[in-house]
Amino acid sequence: MPITPTEKIWMNGDLVPWDEARIHVLTHTLHYGMGVFEGIRAYETANGPAIFRLTDHIERLFRSAQILGMELPYTVEELIQATKDTVAATGLPGCYIRPIAYFGYGEMGLNTLPCSVDVSIACWPWGAYLGDDALTKGVRMKISSWTRHDHNTMPPASKTTGNYVNSSLAKVEALKAGYDEAIMLNRAGLVSECTGENIFVARHGRLITPALSAGALEGITQDSVIRIARDLGIEVGFGDLTRSDLYVAEEMFVVGTAAEVSAVNSVDDRTIPTPGPMTQLIGEEYGRVVRGQNDTYKDWVELCQ
Repeated sequence: MPITPTEKIWMNGDLVPWDEARIHVLTHTLHYGMGVFEGIRAYETANGPAIFRLTDHIERLFRSAQILGMELPYTVEELIQATKDTVAATGLPGCYIRPIAYFGYGEMGLNTLPCSVDVSIACWPWGAYLGDDALTKGVRMKISSWTRHDHNTMPPASKTTGNYVNSSLAKVEALKAGYDEAIMLNRAGLVSECTGENIFVARHGRLITPALSAGALEGITQDSVIRIARDLGIEVGFGDLTRSDLYVAEEMFVVGTAAEVSAVNSVDDRTIPTPGPMTQLIGEEYGRVVRGQNDTYKDWVELCQ
C-alpha cells in the first residue's frame, strides 16, 4: 500500500523534513544489501501514542548488526529516545516505525570495514498488512517454490535488508498466483516462516510454531503471542512442521508487527477453519495488549512522553 508522508524523519541524530531524507545513489547498502532494520508499531492508548515493545525491537536491531559485524554509532538508549522523538514529531496517535542502519556513501566494493554506518528512523500511518479483516476472514496461503535461505548462506537470525530478496521473490510469486501470502520451507522441507510473519498451527489441540533452527526469525510478535496464549491457558510450543501439517491444521494464524495476528483460511487451496477459537481469542487479546488495555503486559507498552 502507498506510503503516506509525515513531517519528519530522523537521520543520524537530526529530525529532517520528509522530502529531505535522502541518500546518495552510491550508498553501499543500496548495492550490496548489507543493512539491518526493524518494523515497530506505535498504538493509540488512553495516555497517548505508545510503542509496542520498543526496547526489545531496538535490542534486536543491535543483535542483527552484531551478526553482520556492523558497529552502530549509537547506544540502545539513544535509538530508543530517537524513535520516541520521531513518533512524537508525526503528531499521529499511532503509526508504523521503520528504523534502519546501513553502510553509507564513500566506499565501494564488498569490504564493509572502511564504510560509515548511518541510521535513520521513519514513521507513517499503515493499516494491517494482510487486511483489516484478516483476523476474522483469514488469508489465502501458498507454499512457495523459493526455499528459505540456510543458516550458513544468509543468517536468518539477523533482520538483514538483503535477506528479504528471498522473501520478495516468494511474496510476488504468491500474489501473481492469486494468493495473499507465501509460506517458505527450508532445505529439509520443513516449514520456516512466511515472507514476513511467523506461523502458528493448531494440531491435536495445541499450538506449534517453527523453531529458530528451521530458519524462522526470532519474532517479537511471536514471543508476545506465546506469552499471551499461555496466560490464556493455551498450550503452545516450538516444533517441526511439514506442509502436510498445514493442510490438516485445526486452525492456523500468522503473526508479525505489520500483520499483527492474521488467520489463515487455506494453504494451497486446502481449507482451514477460520477463524479458529484459539486464533480469535489470541488475536482479540493481542489487540487489547498493544493498546495498553491489559496491565499484565504494561511493560510492553512504552509511551512516547
